[in-house]
Amino acid sequence: MSERYDVIIIGAGFAGLTAARELRRRGASVLILEARDRIGGRTWTTERLGRGLDLGGTWVHWAQPHVWSEITRYGLEISQTPTAEHAYWYSRGRVHQGSPDELFGLFDPGMKRSVADTREWFDQPYAPLLRDDLDELDKKSINDRIDELDLPPEEDELVRAMWSLNFNAPAETGGLTQALRWCSAASGDWQLLFEACATYKIKHGTKALARAIAEDGNAEIQLGTVVTTVKHGSDGARVRTASEQEFLADEVVVTLPLNVLSTIDFQPGLSATKQAAAEEGQASQGMKVWIRVRGEHDPFLMFGPSEQPLTFSQVEYTVDGDTLLVAFGPQASRLRPDDKDGIAEALHLWRPDLDIVDVAGHDWVADPYSGETWPMLRPGQLTRYMRDLQRPDGRVHLAGSDYGTGWAGFIDGAIESGLHVARRLTTAH
Repeated sequence: MSERYDVIIIGAGFAGLTAARELRRRGASVLILEARDRIGGRTWTTERLGRGLDLGGTWVHWAQPHVWSEITRYGLEISQTPTAEHAYWYSRGRVHQGSPDELFGLFDPGMKRSVADTREWFDQPYAPLLRDDLDELDKKSINDRIDELDLPPEEDELVRAMWSLNFNAPAETGGLTQALRWCSAASGDWQLLFEACATYKIKHGTKALARAIAEDGNAEIQLGTVVTTVKHGSDGARVRTASEQEFLADEVVVTLPLNVLSTIDFQPGLSATKQAAAEEGQASQGMKVWIRVRGEHDPFLMFGPSEQPLTFSQVEYTVDGDTLLVAFGPQASRLRPDDKDGIAEALHLWRPDLDIVDVAGHDWVADPYSGETWPMLRPGQLTRYMRDLQRPDGRVHLAGSDYGTGWAGFIDGAIESGLHVARRLTTAH
């Protein structure tokens, strides 16, 4: 007979690790089943290009209450991206060079207008469905909003580039309400939002926080275990794996990203709304790449339009006399993170003088256990799906950044979601 657990958690990302810790503290028996050979989910600190790099989720901020509380709890150190001294941007068919202040001065009017009504619609970022008249607004993409602004051509290109970067996808696929929710979480300030997205990191990588939570929770974790089936009913749940192992539990927490949720056979099936959300998938479809360039360069940042394979890059580190950049593109199908020549060509749009030594990254969109990068909702998905995605189906509970309320799309959203589900399970029993 298989051992029976109070809770089985599928996935050892931040939502799963947080839920496990909270449940263990309340005396529950917990088993975490993780398909990968490591913990962390879509965060992954590993050695590449001469130092430890985060190939997935990276940045944190004190404006994000859940992750900052965990950083404080475990006494982790923070490092900062070097302050850029130069800026390069591509607009109106050519590259411009100036100071970061000059570039952000060009961004500011259009970005402020794109989110001017943030607090009107989302006064409380942790209650995004507080208003009952969101349907029409939710139908719009962030591109629709920018179209309405009738910005000067250079500002228009830059604002679309910024939102394409935020969504890690072409701006036409990103929901306006998702953009406003993020800005609401940043107190309605787009520059604070940008700072939260790309400035402060855990000094020894996201693995330091994941390990701290896992060790504190002391739950049983079984790596390399792909779950294929979850059967649940009045007598509990049976979780079956690809290697034909079977585990029993009272409740099951599933932390799979929305784009791969349908890889598990749920019996009975999830609600029709959850199935529709999983079939539609969320918006992100881009890529992140680390680039080692020869020589030490003064810190700089670069922006380009969403039509380009790379839309953003900035200096992060120096290693043995070379410089490490991080860069993002809106469509992983256009440029792989291991395509050195393609990345060099894209980077040379701004800086043809840069000598690319090597590149490193991970294709999260092609990854069978993620199918996406950071989760960002499409038009209409907030009002159609969020309420149901956050409700349990029988003994099955979803948790993860895809299902977060406030900083959904960040590590903070994953931790928040894990806390919510753990509290629901402990108060229900």
